Amino acid sequence: MAVHEHSHRSSGFHLPSYRRNRAASASESDVSAATGTHTARAYAFAALRMFTGFVFLWAFLDKTFGFGYATPSGKGWIDGGSPTKGFLGSVAVGPMESTFHSWAGDPWANWLFMLGLLGIGLALVSGVALRLAAVAGTAMMALMWIAEWPPAKHLSDGSASMSTNPFVDYHLVYAVALIVLAAVAAGDALGAGRLWARLPFVRDHSWLR
Repeated sequence: MAVHEHSHRSSGFHLPSYRRNRAASASESDVSAATGTHTARAYAFAALRMFTGFVFLWAFLDKTFGFGYATPSGKGWIDGGSPTKGFLGSVAVGPMESTFHSWAGDPWANWLFMLGLLGIGLALVSGVALRLAAVAGTAMMALMWIAEWPPAKHLSDGSASMSTNPFVDYHLVYAVALIVLAAVAAGDALGAGRLWARLPFVRDHSWLR
């Protein structure tokens, strides 16, 4: 009886300890896996943020200095070229066709467009003011989407528009990417987002975040 009692106590003592160790090990593994997933997600968003930012920043630089890519050498903004005249002046479809033609080459349009490219590009690359960048970038992409007007099968002159999708094009993809990056605070990883958020005027005005 005494031996049976001793064996029962010994079994009751060791088994829960073994289970606790297994539970603790599983819990630590779950935490480690969750942390790794969170870190991978943060870095993935950071990479998307920086690449998207470079798209805007490069567009600004090329249009300003005429590196010979989208903007021919000697036709840059600093050489007297217009960043908006070519694109807006060539709009040939959509409900704002005549409006865009009237804006093409105007100094206010040039400055607004170029400052938008620079501001959005710098915000994304550095990881600060992503909400402002999302609003400005979405507005810019919406206007460019209207300028190209993907729903149209034919241009104003009757020729084929060459649209490949009546709704979703790269402008909308960029707009959604900007909104997502702002929503997940993508500037916190590999960026200055956390430092920016700690600034007193940013803490007092969350829309600057």
